Amino acid sequence: MRINGSPGRSALALAAVLPLLAAVAAGGQARAETPTPRQGRSVITGTKPAWAVPDADRGPAADSAKVTARIYLAGRDRAGLTALATEVSDPQSASYGHYLTPQQLAERFGTTEEQRGRVRQWLASAGLEVTGGNDHYVTARGDVAAAQRAFGTELHAFAKNGHTYQAPVSEVTVPADVAADVLSVSGLSTAPSHVRPGTAAPKDTLPGPAPAFVNSGPFSSYYGSNPATGTPEAYGAVQPYALEGYTGSQLRSAYGAAASGLTGKGVTVAVVDAFDSPTLDADVARYAAAHGDAPYTAGQLRHYDAPEWTNTADPSDADPSGCGARGWYGEQTLDVEAVHGLAPEAGIAYVGAASCNDPDLLDSLDRVVDEHLADIVSNSWGTPENASDPALDAVYTDLFKRGASEGIGFYFSSGDDGDELANTKTKQTDMPASLPWVTAVGGTSLGLDPADAYRFETGWGTEKAPLSADGKSWTNFPGPFTSGAGGGTSARSAQPAYQKGVVPKALATANGGHKRVVPDIAAVADPNTGFLVGQTQAFPDGTVRYSEYRIGGTSLACPVTAGIQALAQQAQGFPLGFANPAVYARYGTAAYHDVTDHPFGAGSELAEVRVDFVNGVDAADGTTTSLRTLGKDSSLSATTGYDDVTGVGTPTAEYLRSYLCPPEAKPEGSATTS
Repeated sequence: MRINGSPGRSALALAAVLPLLAAVAAGGQARAETPTPRQGRSVITGTKPAWAVPDADRGPAADSAKVTARIYLAGRDRAGLTALATEVSDPQSASYGHYLTPQQLAERFGTTEEQRGRVRQWLASAGLEVTGGNDHYVTARGDVAAAQRAFGTELHAFAKNGHTYQAPVSEVTVPADVAADVLSVSGLSTAPSHVRPGTAAPKDTLPGPAPAFVNSGPFSSYYGSNPATGTPEAYGAVQPYALEGYTGSQLRSAYGAAASGLTGKGVTVAVVDAFDSPTLDADVARYAAAHGDAPYTAGQLRHYDAPEWTNTADPSDADPSGCGARGWYGEQTLDVEAVHGLAPEAGIAYVGAASCNDPDLLDSLDRVVDEHLADIVSNSWGTPENASDPALDAVYTDLFKRGASEGIGFYFSSGDDGDELANTKTKQTDMPASLPWVTAVGGTSLGLDPADAYRFETGWGTEKAPLSADGKSWTNFPGPFTSGAGGGTSARSAQPAYQKGVVPKALATANGGHKRVVPDIAAVADPNTGFLVGQTQAFPDGTVRYSEYRIGGTSLACPVTAGIQALAQQAQGFPLGFANPAVYARYGTAAYHDVTDHPFGAGSELAEVRVDFVNGVDAADGTTTSLRTLGKDSSLSATTGYDDVTGVGTPTAEYLRSYLCPPEAKPEGSATTS
């Protein structure tokens, strides 16, 4: 997985990996028997990677090579779970808000001991050793020969992006007598979900703070306040310097939170990331004091960390397994400071995954549901759809449905590389934001007036033109696309009901049929109109100290939206749960700013001048100056109505007012533990 965020520059990507379960032999001796799907077996869709094609096949994996797999359990009555999650999330349903407790959820839909027993017996009969598990999955290991017997498919070595990975040659199958018990299988493919493979590591100690990043001035205090006098004109005028960075109070003003008087009291927001910054508590407390945010009360910020950390090192050619734990610290700090800035009295549950691998992130999300740690869950991470493991689509979706049944809503940033074409050579959306049971959060560039009132937004998308050597022009004006909010049409997820009649047909059918389009909603993301974050960093002079810098990305938009949703839940008086039906029900009303790329009319362009330190921390090595044009998001466009950059738009003060609910309107018997 990668973080969707940008410290005032292009999107920050971290190596993200699925577990590398064994060294794969590029060849292997032929076997007398070739496992193939047989009668009496059921296919588990999504378990054969799209890249495992004949042209890339390098032959069978060695029988003796070791394999470790997770077999995800389906629980009971999956159709009933879908129906319940749909009903309790629909504001038009009589069941809206009638959520289950974790115990009720487990009793109605959880996995039984009989199911676990059948799965364990099947694995053992194939020659695999069951090594562990919980209510959601069973882990097993053994050699390739045993795995092929168990899963009804050969495992071969395949070439992919200059590397060789193990993968099934066909979809996994399971015996009919356990088909109803198995949701999916992961681990047979050893390719990483983003860049490079990794191996499980011993318990690690988290590294110290990340290398520092500092913004160079001059700055504007609000959009347009400080013209970059002496720089060349662009679009007929001298453009203003970029902002120093918004604070929580400014964003509360921009999106109507300040006027509402809502604070998020009584609501808990979970922030899920990999690892846990050792300086997080001190940093967020210092930041709140410096910027007039409410001080944290005892127990307001709680940590729920994995029992051990793995893959903490930065990735390298010698050790490509690293997740770069230090690179996640800024994300965690941003997420918590943004949520607290928007919802200063909301509880925050920080949930730290053991690594950036999908299974570890799934474990952390499962913990949120199993223990009902929060009603709103902010997730500023993801990976391009084609790089994600389709075998886990069903696993994530089942988890999100279970959460919806308890009144828990999951929010995911939509990505920072626009349509991903420049980044991956293929136009695509990001995951898990593209799944239909999450709220995908897109991004904007935000301009305020001198009183911190909302002035305009464009879709976040940046073109960059450096200042020429003689300082008289902008080189290659307006310059290439550098970063922008993720969005577009999924290739895998069908169109959900809540998008019908809202999403234009041309977007919904862009990949054939009617598919899920992202995002759903949006908030500020552009790092040039971004958020001022405070974090302890390691400086080149050897000092480690607290400092502040501007940051952006949909990593900002997601926790900002989560904070606004905490206010909406406080207004409503009971959990919002899976929010998309309610979000789309307000489409076309005064609840949203209808964001376009040209808020001041067709042909009008908005831009900023930005100065950066060459070395990223100070002027010792000089500075560079560039022009950043707003509203240029790859092939995506923010247009009138629903669009693939900002979804239905960004919240207004009316959005929060629309949730105000008299006490008698609260559903009787609705359950929440937050």
